[in-house]
Amino acid sequence: MHAQPEYRLRPIPLLAGPVVMAIGAWLAAAGGLPAAACLTAGLTAWCAAWWMLDAAPHAITSLIPLALLPLLGVLTPKEVAEAYGNPLILLLAGGFMLAAALEANGAHRRLALGMVSLFGGNSGQRLVYGFAFAAAAISMWISNTATTLMLVPVAMAIVKDYPERRLAAPLILAIAYAASVGGLGTPIGSPPNLVFMQVYTQTSGTALGFSDWMRFGLPTVLLLVPAIAWWLGRGLADSPPARLPALGPWRPAERRVLGVFALVALAWVTRSEPFGGWKTWLGLGTANDASVALLGVIAMALTPSGDPGRPLLRWQDAERIPWGALILFGGGIALATAFESSGLSDWVAHRLRGVVELPLLLQIAIIVALVTALSEVASNTAAAVLLMPLLAAAAQAAEVDPALLMVPAVLAASCGFMLPVATAPNAIAFGTGEVCGRTMMRHGLAADLFGIAVITVVCWFVLG
Repeated sequence: MHAQPEYRLRPIPLLAGPVVMAIGAWLAAAGGLPAAACLTAGLTAWCAAWWMLDAAPHAITSLIPLALLPLLGVLTPKEVAEAYGNPLILLLAGGFMLAAALEANGAHRRLALGMVSLFGGNSGQRLVYGFAFAAAAISMWISNTATTLMLVPVAMAIVKDYPERRLAAPLILAIAYAASVGGLGTPIGSPPNLVFMQVYTQTSGTALGFSDWMRFGLPTVLLLVPAIAWWLGRGLADSPPARLPALGPWRPAERRVLGVFALVALAWVTRSEPFGGWKTWLGLGTANDASVALLGVIAMALTPSGDPGRPLLRWQDAERIPWGALILFGGGIALATAFESSGLSDWVAHRLRGVVELPLLLQIAIIVALVTALSEVASNTAAAVLLMPLLAAAAQAAEVDPALLMVPAVLAASCGFMLPVATAPNAIAFGTGEVCGRTMMRHGLAADLFGIAVITVVCWFVLG
């Protein structure tokens, strides 16, 4: 997710929002669109300007649709409220709380160091591979920011006592890049994933589950993480050994929190598959992934940790989840709903028809490259919020599966690796002082190119 700086009032970026709204609405009106579509275009332009310019906190910007869509008569208050209370927002909230339980009990750190040690030996190259795979695996279930914040101090402790300075930058960048890529592995790994799933459901009428997402998300992770790790660790094969921190014996809280989380993950993956999944076998046709997540949260809150009177998940841990990300997601769903109801999506679709007339491989490559470039300077969630309705509309106009355009874009939205401001993990890596801007740009460019190639190939094989 984009590393947004501390908010300060800046008149010019703030004024840019209403100005571009007026311009966007005027241009839409000049194109003969109805009033509701003109207002939707203007509000989308306003939100895009503030998201891009960091004129206001992203969550505050995301309240604009909630406030103005009903006021201007584009949607009813009920329709807007349903967007901000969408089941996928509840799934994301539940996922954040489950991750908070893992962090509160230290299970994520044990998992990480356990995975690093699985690679055997402790040369610099193996450490890069180990930390990259650990970061990716954990980031599938915990936010990329939390994963990076947890692993970077461990890596810094190793670097501090390491006899050679050349390990520092590759190791720190391996964690940051792999944390961003790992979020592509599951629907809850990164908020843009759920933005795609909601807009796709609205557009196609087909609901997607965990197993549906992992069909293309997991192969991307399994191919891209080794490629990035190879690039970063290619000059460290002859590096001296390092010492990993000792973890001590397992604590009851670690075993219990991992046990509950494993059951939740299993329920997510098997809800619809195989052979209809457990919801069909048990006659629970309305069960969804949000129900599973929230039941897991309740189980965490009621399961003793082993310390007297302390559960695995306390409310003071749960309430620290990133509520702003949920509001941002809600704003995106509200705008997507307005696109459909106002007729703006049809107008956009006809103007994007040329994209889907290109050969499939070329159109995927173009979308991935453009969105990767955008993700270097924009929040991945904001980019997904803006792009998903447009690409869905283009696919509808061309009468093709919306996934052909939307999946490459949403995967690429999390792959900005060149600049410190592109993602929070990048900013954390840069903030250690071990990675200079030039080094990040050089390695980030290679990672971007790997990402474009891998996502293009995966989408072509899986969706083509």
